[in-house]
Amino acid sequence: MSTGVHGPTRARIEEKTLRTDRWRIYPFTTFIVFTAFVIYATIRAFMGSHYYTQPYLSPLYSPCLGDCVKGSSDFGQPFGWWPLSAALIVLIFPLGFRMSCYYYRKAYYRAFWMSPPACAVAEPHASYSGETRLPLILNNIHRYFWYAAVVVSLILTWDTILAFGPAEGESDGIHMGLGSLVFLVNIVLIWLYTLSCHSCRHIVGGRLRHFSKHPVRYRAWTWVSKINHHHARFAWLSLFSVAFADLYVLLISSGAFSDPRFF
Repeated sequence: MSTGVHGPTRARIEEKTLRTDRWRIYPFTTFIVFTAFVIYATIRAFMGSHYYTQPYLSPLYSPCLGDCVKGSSDFGQPFGWWPLSAALIVLIFPLGFRMSCYYYRKAYYRAFWMSPPACAVAEPHASYSGETRLPLILNNIHRYFWYAAVVVSLILTWDTILAFGPAEGESDGIHMGLGSLVFLVNIVLIWLYTLSCHSCRHIVGGRLRHFSKHPVRYRAWTWVSKINHHHARFAWLSLFSVAFADLYVLLISSGAFSDPRFF
């Protein structure tokens, strides 16, 4: 072969890698975790049940725009004719944002396609086309998925506020249960992941020649740059929190246990 690590300008090293550390742990762990989440999210998305129990609406189904159970549609049901699960109407936007995310690209390129499996490790592919063909060319619209993710995050913020409302049988007013805290942690992690995005950093402070003339955008860019350093961490934590929040609603809605109410 005359491409990639076997190209004419590369060193003639036949070994796959000279690394002696346990570099396989990262891509293997990523493969297991991502696969588990995809399986879980797919099952839950097609279930179409146990996604709402007052005052909690699963983040996988929000906003609920299809033929949803009573009380779960805060924005109406414009897709009431949709024959499948309501989650399939909205999941494309957060899913597209995460799948085109710069960090997630690195993660699943290594874990699933071994392109490459790790730094200083030869990949098995004989050619490289970059993100110029389907489906990888869709990663180039990541910025637009970010705009959609901001809208979804705002809606999930509203769901979190509603999570501090009364459960069935309680009087009106501010209440708090364990689920309220679950939703609060989840939305904080989602916002940290969304705002630490590389596209967000460019949108906030990119294409500026003089930061001194734009002090507000400079401050925002500085803050986004700080949390951008932890973008990978927020990507993992928010993935876990979304799944846990949905699982919590599933268990409460199915009657597996009752939501502890503090006041």
